[in-house]
Amino acid sequence: MGVFVYLPLVLPLTALPIARLAEQHLHPRRAARLLTTVAVILASCSLVCLGLLVVVGTAQLPGNPLPDGWSDAEVREAVPHDAFAGKASILALVVVTAACGFTVRRHYRFRARAHRALAGLPGGDVAVLPDAVPYAYALPGSPGRVMVSTALLASLEPAEHRALFAHERAHLAGRHHRLLLATRLAGCVNPLLWPLLGALVYSTERWADEEAARVTGDRRLTARAVGKAALVSRPVPGGAAFAAFAAPGPVPRRVAALLGPVPPDRGWPPALTPAGVAALVAAAGTTVSALSALNAAVALFLVLEAATPL
Repeated sequence: MGVFVYLPLVLPLTALPIARLAEQHLHPRRAARLLTTVAVILASCSLVCLGLLVVVGTAQLPGNPLPDGWSDAEVREAVPHDAFAGKASILALVVVTAACGFTVRRHYRFRARAHRALAGLPGGDVAVLPDAVPYAYALPGSPGRVMVSTALLASLEPAEHRALFAHERAHLAGRHHRLLLATRLAGCVNPLLWPLLGALVYSTERWADEEAARVTGDRRLTARAVGKAALVSRPVPGGAAFAAFAAPGPVPRRVAALLGPVPPDRGWPPALTPAGVAALVAAAGTTVSALSALNAAVALFLVLEAATPL
């Protein structure tokens, strides 16, 4: 197994350059899908290798249900660093499982609470809630609905309402909640992937902005709606699991992007640009991570198969 079992735990570092450059040099739809794919693959490889180390560590615990041959001296010699890393990985897996469980539970609790709040309101894909707190969310479900408070609607002009609704509908159509949840879980598995979540949040918002600008046919109107909503919007407790219309962080950049030309929708940045180099580094790191996880899994399987009594 050797060093290959540890590589996927650190190779997410290769994705950090693309996290920032993708949001600047790629179409937001391409950037969101690229970041999510890279995050999920790297997190899966990290989880596989963590699981392999857990098997090694569990085999050394007294009273474990695994075959006795798995703790023989020959096996320990073939699986280096099992004494510390194997046992530490057990605690790490418990922490990862708890973090993922908490994230999923929070996500679906907010969804359930929001849908209960909408139960008595008229049907349709837009639900206007009588609330003095300004906010707007795309609430996924069957069907998905746009949640918007009367306070936010009152702060926007009627023409800007169309940009607001188009933005939130784009979140639902693009299944952005799935991308955000998948990347959030990836960050729970390997903390080195957390920077990708911030870049993804920005990319999904920009994606929805571009869709809203396309629907309204007016980029300045959409930029004005985003900027005005940012000045008055307030976060809803538990609502961080979903994309909001105007989060305070990336709004100035979003407005500036809307005031500029439509970003080019190319599949891959040119190779001889910073974004192209970063994308190649991320792709190489993801590939090496997958191959390392496969190598470690096969090696451990062969070692344990040879140590298993017939």
